[in-house]
Amino acid sequence: MRKLYWLDDEGWARIEPHLPRGRRGARRVDDRRVISGIVHMLQSGARWRDCPAEYGPYTTIYNRFNRWSRQGIWTGIFKALTGHTGIWTGEAAIDSTSVKAHRSAAGAKGGPSSRA
Repeated sequence: MRKLYWLDDEGWARIEPHLPRGRRGARRVDDRRVISGIVHMLQSGARWRDCPAEYGPYTTIYNRFNRWSRQGIWTGIFKALTGHTGIWTGEAAIDSTSVKAHRSAAGAKGGPSSRA
């Protein structure tokens, strides 16, 4: 059987104060289960639609991830767990070998265009 929760009790206690409270609307799905679903989906790289049902409805998992991203909730969660925000302001380089491109991304067949 798969481990449902990704955070142990200590980690959960550290991030729980950073989660939004007092929302109106439908009954709230368990935050710990939803966060575990979000972590699972980000780690697996699968489509949100393919989220295992034990984490809850995939729409809830995606909507919570998206809403918390816009609100900056994840920054507080990362800081509570790691001691820093995870935002790096230094310079970065991207190696082109890690970026996939479609085989026709370089241009159309036949070489350079004769229309000029």
